[in-house]
Amino acid sequence: MNPSKICGHRSSLLLASLLVGASLLGAADDAGTTTNSATVSAQSQTDEIAHLKATLAEQQKQLQLLQQTLQNQQTLLEKALSAKPATAITPAASSGTFSGVGEVASTSPVIPTMAPKIPAALPAAFPSPAAYPSPSAYPMPLPQGPASSAATGNPCESQESPGPVPAYVRLGSVCIVPVGFMDLTPFWRDKNAGSSMGSNFGSVPYNNVPNGNLKEARFSIQNSRLGLRVDGDWKGAHFIGYNEFDFNGTGGATNYSVTNGAVVPRLRLFWVDVRKDKWEFLAGQSWSMMVPNRNGISALPGDLFYGQEIDINYLAGLTWTRQPGVRALFHPSNHVTFGFSVEQPDQYMGGSAGGSAIVLPAAWTGLASTQLDAGANISGASFYAQPAFTPDFIAKVAFDFSRLHFDIAGVESNFRTTSLAAPFNHYDTNGGGVEFGANLALMKNLRLITTDFWSDGEGRYMFGQAPDFIVRANGALSPVHSGSTINGFEATVKNTLLYAYYGGIFIERNVAIDTTGKPVGYGYTGSANSQNRAIQEITFGFNQTVWKDPRYGAINWMGQYEWLNRNPWFVALGSPKETHDNTIYLDIRYTLPGSMPNF
Repeated sequence: MNPSKICGHRSSLLLASLLVGASLLGAADDAGTTTNSATVSAQSQTDEIAHLKATLAEQQKQLQLLQQTLQNQQTLLEKALSAKPATAITPAASSGTFSGVGEVASTSPVIPTMAPKIPAALPAAFPSPAAYPSPSAYPMPLPQGPASSAATGNPCESQESPGPVPAYVRLGSVCIVPVGFMDLTPFWRDKNAGSSMGSNFGSVPYNNVPNGNLKEARFSIQNSRLGLRVDGDWKGAHFIGYNEFDFNGTGGATNYSVTNGAVVPRLRLFWVDVRKDKWEFLAGQSWSMMVPNRNGISALPGDLFYGQEIDINYLAGLTWTRQPGVRALFHPSNHVTFGFSVEQPDQYMGGSAGGSAIVLPAAWTGLASTQLDAGANISGASFYAQPAFTPDFIAKVAFDFSRLHFDIAGVESNFRTTSLAAPFNHYDTNGGGVEFGANLALMKNLRLITTDFWSDGEGRYMFGQAPDFIVRANGALSPVHSGSTINGFEATVKNTLLYAYYGGIFIERNVAIDTTGKPVGYGYTGSANSQNRAIQEITFGFNQTVWKDPRYGAINWMGQYEWLNRNPWFVALGSPKETHDNTIYLDIRYTLPGSMPNF
């Protein structure tokens, strides 16, 4: 309310009171005059004057009460007008929610509207409550924000905080949350596998080589991550932009570990997702739709299953990759989701992530790193020199209930090579695979998990442990059968997560005879002991939340033990029949604060 209006209001009331007082005094004088002309007892005149004086005193008290009420209101408004616009209002710590009292992350702080405090019981001479101005009639001393979420459906346009502390940054009509954590990971292995902190499942050294008799102890920060998530609603559509980096990239310099602990950032995820009603679309680099889910067919990392382990190469037997693609999802109900994606292809002959490459026929060795991927880095020129006959096509359906999630996914790939000399003949084949994943909550804090995969020509989706196909002497392509499984549990005890998993990979042999009469392909007699028949892993660990606060983030203490075993197809006389290693990870993690509002 305008202070000048309040003063006018007060003056009117004072004038009214004086007029009433004057009329009462006049009435008292008239009564005295009438008494002289009538026969009225002196006592009656005295009683009437006393009554009039008492009435005047009561009205004076009412006037003082009204003046005090108006004075309090004026004081509140003057304080609001003198407040600095940039100052956020900090609510009392004991308050449960702080709706409408300012937004720490907002560029437009809001002070709530206030109506004058009306006494519970008003004297008869007071104006009725309807005569007071409504709250909306009071001017706002600071700028109003955009429309509230109740009107637009977009919490990022609201000035209302969802909790005691805003857990996101508001920019325009979108919400931004920092994504990331800092990891310091000491780890120890009883064999020097020649890898970073991630396990190369397919290349654990044998005991008859030097690295099989060397232990290693290292520190790493490479699993640390940085990124951001952007959310908003626009015309009934909800969109998410997601970006994430880690520090497992490879740089041109080779002296980082000598005088500098520098590591190189690496892009993990960069995608945008839009959902409107029952339809959803995603484009960019994301986890493949072949990765088993915990929830629906969501691409958000928290809705995927890749284990709780510290090992940055996850689990032996996990079907996964991160690659560019486009997907469309249909949600007929809250319990069912259908998905179809078109994703990055790869004509993979093995040789990545510790997996062994196939042996090519003598006349076809030129295919390696030109038409076939022999483990090239995805950013290298040799990767883009390879043909991409068609994208990979993936279909998936997921079912979600209160205690159960399961999904089924299928992938189809098409491969083509061309002869290295004229006439240029084409050689085609295709591959396919099926994945089944489920997780069941047996009780509130205990969940059982399984994921299984079988394929004919899709070995690269098992962390590159198996080749997709071999090349025969006449140039024809022949898919390699391979499969995997993961089974385990996750349990929560107070502030500690406990987990244990078994993972296994099986790769079938596929042998051809070269024009020289020698066998080629994968798993033949006389093949290198790097051509694995089976890889197995048993791992368990814990993740304890030491401290957390929505304003400052969280600190976690983690540990993992991993036993890894591999068996080759061919064992030369006097050579080890298998090899295994033991790895222990410890980890201290600080996680950034932040979470999205509810949409």
